[in-house]
Amino acid sequence: MSEIHFSKYLPLSEATFYVMLALNEPLHGYAIMQKVETMSGGSVTLGPGTLYGVFGTLEKQALIVKVAEEERRKVYALTEFGREVLAEQVRRLEIMVGNARVLLNAS
Repeated sequence: MSEIHFSKYLPLSEATFYVMLALNEPLHGYAIMQKVETMSGGSVTLGPGTLYGVFGTLEKQALIVKVAEEERRKVYALTEFGREVLAEQVRRLEIMVGNARVLLNAS
């Protein structure tokens, strides 16, 4: 299996990270907006323009896919490749946080 070059996809913006995280289960736009705000403790609030911009980018990169359309609501889900990219972002963040803790506690 060839190694995936994540540099094309990473780093994720905070908004994109939370959208992908919310899509661990299939959701429509408004539900994603609510879940992101809850998960981020209110530090990230997405407007429709930002959300649909993120959707467009993630769909083009095959990180999410539209799985249903209920009335006017489009339901999206994370693809397997999207999960891999998200996991790599989490791995990178863990390294960053670990380094920061070491350095901040050393001073």
